[in-house]
Amino acid sequence: MPEQVVLHEFVFGDQRPFASCHASTLVILPDDEILVAWFGGSRESAGDVAIWMSRRTHGKWTPPTKVADEEGIPHWNPVLFQDPDGTIFLFYKTGHRIKDWQTMVMTSKDNGHTWAGPQPLVEGDIGGRGPVKNKPIVLADGTWLAPASIENDHWDAFVDISHDQGRTWTKSERVPLKRSSGQGSQVGLPQTAAADTLIRGKGVIQPTLWESKPGTVHMLLRSTEERIYRSDSHDGGRTWCTAYPLELPNNNSGIDLVRMDSELLALVYNPVGINWGPRSPLVLAVSSDNGVSWREEMVLEDGEGEYSYPAIVAQGEMVYLTYTWRRARVAFWQIRLI
Repeated sequence: MPEQVVLHEFVFGDQRPFASCHASTLVILPDDEILVAWFGGSRESAGDVAIWMSRRTHGKWTPPTKVADEEGIPHWNPVLFQDPDGTIFLFYKTGHRIKDWQTMVMTSKDNGHTWAGPQPLVEGDIGGRGPVKNKPIVLADGTWLAPASIENDHWDAFVDISHDQGRTWTKSERVPLKRSSGQGSQVGLPQTAAADTLIRGKGVIQPTLWESKPGTVHMLLRSTEERIYRSDSHDGGRTWCTAYPLELPNNNSGIDLVRMDSELLALVYNPVGINWGPRSPLVLAVSSDNGVSWREEMVLEDGEGEYSYPAIVAQGEMVYLTYTWRRARVAFWQIRLI
């Protein structure tokens, strides 16, 4: 499948009000505007890390603006999401340690120009509810699913489910895992849910979701097993099958996927089969058979340095994506898949 690069640029340059940035997210707005958010500060997990935002309007990016901050409290992993009525949600985490962080949410009724909040997504939340890195999806019946995970002694994934447009949330069952403390390599595993495989290390986190037909939902997962894992649900995300490995390598870094109107799946990831391996190269891959097979469509980055934590959305035959560029910038692409 040929592709056409429409735009490839940085959201901001070297003149920026933070030393380090990571974990970008984006939404498409009317009139060809794009809204991008990320966290930035002196370094990840530092007390000065806040949530920043920029808008692409009239062909240019506005200077970074701080939209969420609490003195001395690290901020993490913003997630932008626009509901079918046009309200924009900004989810993000706060806390000194990932295992203790809390999910906050802000909303905008005017395409991100002004914001209400922040407020906790779920009162009493410790460990993180709602989207942990990637965007929620809206199912055919109107249900919202937010891809979630927790990071304690073990890593586990689930989805948060909302039947009232984000006002309240209910956790799904955790994604079942076959765990092992053993060592050794498992390379070339069959691409099937029947594969008898064990997860070494902590487990899986940071799902990315799609619905293939009403009520049938799928997720891909970051793992400590050197492969991207998958799980499937046939009851709208309430329960999930045991996670199973794909042949896609994973370096235990973030991934993201979008299902296009054409039913094509577009995935951005680092094809490195080493746990905590290098975060380069970064590629765009596509699947035309609901994720059974994948082909690499385009290399986005292959140089030295870190190119990671992609976010991808789609409109028509266009995909729009952002990612961390060497912890110093946020890169943006607009690509026509034809």
